[in-house]
Amino acid sequence: MQRKIASEFLGTFTLVAVVVGSGTMAANLSSDLGIELLINTISTVLALGILILVFGSIGGAHFNPAVSLSEWVQKRLSGSLLLWYLLAQFAGGIFGAILANLMFKNPAIYPSHHLRSGAGIWLGEVVATAGLLFLIQLLRGQNKATLAPIVIAAWIGSAYFFTSSTSFANPAVTLARTFTDTFSGIALQSVAMFILAQLFGAMIGSLLGNYFNNSGSEK
Repeated sequence: MQRKIASEFLGTFTLVAVVVGSGTMAANLSSDLGIELLINTISTVLALGILILVFGSIGGAHFNPAVSLSEWVQKRLSGSLLLWYLLAQFAGGIFGAILANLMFKNPAIYPSHHLRSGAGIWLGEVVATAGLLFLIQLLRGQNKATLAPIVIAAWIGSAYFFTSSTSFANPAVTLARTFTDTFSGIALQSVAMFILAQLFGAMIGSLLGNYFNNSGSEK
């Protein structure tokens, strides 16, 4: 159990450090927003794939409260472990943002002023998170979990570009990004609607994934 919790902390910690760090580096290297997003995306996709591959067999490689909540609702995660996972994910994300800030000589706590709001952006978060949970359910139902490092990382990378929100799709990562006033930051006042959109998307994605899994089992 301790290893599971530690893997969720370290995985989320590393993921956020990569997201924030690569975003900061991208802004330092280029003033072109498209190039900045591309650098941020490539770094995130590579790291996410590695983290899922390394930690998947230990704690499931959730790194995401929406994923953990979905697993709990479907009785694949106990209530006590869910609470520890949530604590590990949120704490890991915050410390990951602090590490990235310090690496680039920014204040450890560097509150973001980057407002992200509007119906289109919230819809983007619904789509990004729904797609994520949908793929997780399908991979499990089709016994293709070994492909998760590729499939999940590819979805997040694609959603960085096709969703209006640039695919946060993760409540812990969203909150952590309020701690950095850099390229990847989000203002604290924008977080509540992002998380609501993410949880709604997670519900849709889980329901759709289970529907298709059950349809396949009936054949």
